[in-house]
Amino acid sequence: MTNSNKIKVACFGEVLWDLFPGKEKSAGGAPFNVAYNLFKMGIDSRMISSVGDDNAGTEIIKKIENWNIPVDSIQINKNYPTSTVVATFDEHKEAHYDIVSNVAWDFIEVVAQDIETIKREDALVFGSLATRNPKSKNTLFTLLENSRFNVFDINLRKPHYDLGVIKDLLHKSHLAKFNKAELLLLMEFLGKQYASEEDIVSYLQDVFELPEIIVSKGSKGALYASDGELYLYPAVDIVVADTVGSGDAFLAGFLSKRLDKTASINDIMQQAVTLGAYITSKEGACPEYEISDFQLFAETRNSHSQKKEVDNVIVNR
Repeated sequence: MTNSNKIKVACFGEVLWDLFPGKEKSAGGAPFNVAYNLFKMGIDSRMISSVGDDNAGTEIIKKIENWNIPVDSIQINKNYPTSTVVATFDEHKEAHYDIVSNVAWDFIEVVAQDIETIKREDALVFGSLATRNPKSKNTLFTLLENSRFNVFDINLRKPHYDLGVIKDLLHKSHLAKFNKAELLLLMEFLGKQYASEEDIVSYLQDVFELPEIIVSKGSKGALYASDGELYLYPAVDIVVADTVGSGDAFLAGFLSKRLDKTASINDIMQQAVTLGAYITSKEGACPEYEISDFQLFAETRNSHSQKKEVDNVIVNR
């Protein structure tokens, strides 16, 4: 049962097993990573997805249940298997993925109960990967029409994206999240060149009528654009274990405060960069932790310089 007073967020798309060399398999998928970390931050989060009617599906459902995250919107598909993704790391500890097609989450059905659930949620989080198959893409677009706040985590994974679909999703979004590489790649797709990230963000907000954009930049911090202003925030210094799920954690940290109407922009951005850093200091996208562990990390890492108010850059329109 969920608490009606809590913030509620649904995440749509892939639930899967990540297979890393020399390690036990781990539950993953970008939207699930967001849901996991939102739940850890005290948000009522849930996944709308699909797994196969197989041992891997049974196992991942059980694992999610053990985390006390609702599974009633995760469908069981009898025709397609539970997704597994083989991941490798380069010399910079960046992960690269082999994402097999025609798996259960490619075929997420429209379910009337999910539509009713979406109408009550404070936000719907989704990415581009789940649109590679027409079935899940059409389901997502149906849900977007019933959501009050659409959060697009661009999450480009070659070759699983289509520029036309990305543009359609941006037009339907209230908030879009990029990393630096995705921001530049999108501009390349659009055939546009700008001198600065700030100009790129302003252009995207104008063209797609996007109220909010956030850009995670790793060790360079983060950028948030809203109401004609840009907010820049520094990163938290950590020793990198791996970068798996760091952007997803950043988004979860951001939303956990952004959807709290009493939080300041400084609190929102500090939570975003700190949770992103915390997960980057751990192995895997969904490490076991309690919110008290994160709070202790935040207290010890956020120095007086980190706690200062975010820099505010006015965009002249």
